Amino acid sequence: MAEETKLKSQMGSDNPVKFTDEELTSLQELQNTYASISTQFGQVKVSRINLERNLESLDETERSLEEAWENNRQVEQDLVKSLNEEYGAGTLNPTTGEFTPQPTEEVETPTEEK
Repeated sequence: MAEETKLKSQMGSDNPVKFTDEELTSLQELQNTYASISTQFGQVKVSRINLERNLESLDETERSLEEAWENNRQVEQDLVKSLNEEYGAGTLNPTTGEFTPQPTEEVETPTEEK
């Protein structure tokens, strides 16, 4: 009620109203808080932009690696086919470089009895 009376008594005059130091401090704190929050909003947006760029870069790297993987698989398949054509089926020891042919099963043909 005292504040209302103070304001009413000053409203009729042309004199400007002066805020107390406590009121000015409260207003300054509000402005500082808004400024801090605005800065943090900006930082979050910049972080989001950077993250999106990083994600795009990761996606492109992933696509490139998938393509390289598939190309390497094709090279492997071609090499295996070529080696099988030259040496036949078998097992390769990659450490020693020795190739062991797969034993061939001889198929017995039935003989006709007379």
